[in-house]
Amino acid sequence: MDVFSEYLAGIDDPFHRERTEEVLTWIKNKYPNLHTEIKWNQPMFTDHGTFIIGFSVSKKHLAVAPEKVTIAHVEDDIVKAGYDYTEQLIRIPWNDPVDYTLLEKMIEFNIRDKADCSTFWRKCRKKA
Repeated sequence: MDVFSEYLAGIDDPFHRERTEEVLTWIKNKYPNLHTEIKWNQPMFTDHGTFIIGFSVSKKHLAVAPEKVTIAHVEDDIVKAGYDYTEQLIRIPWNDPVDYTLLEKMIEFNIRDKADCSTFWRKCRKKA
């Protein structure tokens, strides 16, 4: 989690910082093979150089960015969780519980779906 230390320290609200750290730690513990990175000032997890999931913090929510295809894949689950979302991100209000089952579903979908991806974003090409 050292990769995320500076990012977390920059979150002014202690509750937002604690919640963000809790989510990032849960992912790191559940998926120890994923690589932790900060890109575009956002904590993210990658697998063999391809993006799996990223996060950003705002005043009202923790934003989860798993890519457009993944959001479409789990859209019913997002609606059931009661989260607001767009094509590119899901907003988890700070006072709402984190739906870890939904996070797991998104991460595992991306790991499987991008297993042969050789690019960072989803315009995947088969590895040579």
